[in-house]
Amino acid sequence: MHITKKLDTTRFEQSAALFGALSDPIRLSILDILSGQPQCACDIGDVVEIAPNLLSYHLKVLKEAGLIVGDKRGRWIDYSVATDAWKKVRTALPTGCRHSMVMKRRRQ
Repeated sequence: MHITKKLDTTRFEQSAALFGALSDPIRLSILDILSGQPQCACDIGDVVEIAPNLLSYHLKVLKEAGLIVGDKRGRWIDYSVATDAWKKVRTALPTGCRHSMVMKRRRQ
């Protein structure tokens, strides 16, 4: 088999960074918590039971990956899942995986 097109390494690097943000169980828990409704960091911390500095780090990683957003409310910040978060995840998948997902959906 001959490969005729050059790999888009930038896209793969971005995908790897996104999946890196998703690769931690605590960050997945945070996304699960936020999928219901926006929450302030103190409420998220109560559920995941980690130190505030560690929670702040995980929120920063998710925010930098574009998976969550923070809306300032006085002294508090309410975090929620970014509107396009799941689209980013689907787009980050290799083309073959996306094609397979579409075909599976069509058969159902």
